Amino acid sequence: MRAFEAIQLTAVAPGPRLIVTGAVHGNETCGTAAIRRVLQDIEQQRLAIVAGHVTFVPVANPLAYERGERQGDRNLNRKLSPTGDPQEFEDHVANWLCPLLAGHDVLLDLHSFHTAGEPFVMVGPEDNQGTLEPFGHAALEEALAVRLGVRRIVDGWLGTYAGGVERRRARLSHAGGAALDLDADYGVGTTEYMRRVGGWGFTLECGQHEDSQAPEVAYRAILNTLAHLRLIDAPAPSPAAAVEALRLFEVVDKAHDDDRFSRSWTSFDAVRAGELIGVRHDGTAVHAEADGRIVFPNPGAQAGQEWFYLARPHRRFG
Repeated sequence: MRAFEAIQLTAVAPGPRLIVTGAVHGNETCGTAAIRRVLQDIEQQRLAIVAGHVTFVPVANPLAYERGERQGDRNLNRKLSPTGDPQEFEDHVANWLCPLLAGHDVLLDLHSFHTAGEPFVMVGPEDNQGTLEPFGHAALEEALAVRLGVRRIVDGWLGTYAGGVERRRARLSHAGGAALDLDADYGVGTTEYMRRVGGWGFTLECGQHEDSQAPEVAYRAILNTLAHLRLIDAPAPSPAAAVEALRLFEVVDKAHDDDRFSRSWTSFDAVRAGELIGVRHDGTAVHAEADGRIVFPNPGAQAGQEWFYLARPHRRFG
């Protein structure tokens, strides 16, 4: 198993501190390919960091990456925080990665997803002083989100996840259940942790895992981020011409390994209230509670884990 690797470049001129991560999930390799391409550009002097500081992490989870699987012992992008008593491999990753994140201002975390679909970026909440995810850098996120090179922007992750945890608690109150899965903080991943330590950033979903264009989406996003933050000498990227803003509002867990979808769903397929989405192993039908879009449909999800999300249009960017 390889050691943890971070490549850091610091310019003489002051500027923001950016960190770019790939392979937080080991089977999501578009970010790794894009980061290595950017590093090659820098090594061959086609690109130069002229201000600030940039850290590139091509492979955040080396165990999962070497296995070619989503996780090693557990999902690194859930309940992300340092621990004084590491038990699983991802605990050791967190103890290395979290202090690294905390030393930066901005995070670009590069991912891909299970089923076919258009790339999109996930952003944090609007500015608020609530207890779940207080935040004060929404304007900074919004300005860069529309310049990453994708047109679809999604928010509402942690609030929707916390609501799902409450339903999970109610359903499993009579039984055991993994403690992590019953904790609202289980929804905290790289970007949520970044915001908790004073920074801001994005999860960029670059396309389906095997999509040949996903590394190109990731590469363009890195260059646009460097240019927008003025870390390289390049024209400022233009905002997307037609942004589609969506907000997650519901998450539905898989209750049994034999739960199945009614058809092959793709992220952002439209659903109508009452439409059949899937069937539980006991024959119970699962219908959409409201009009919206299905997001992250995962036919391979394990029992007790997220099966799919629902989102609806939001006027935040319009």
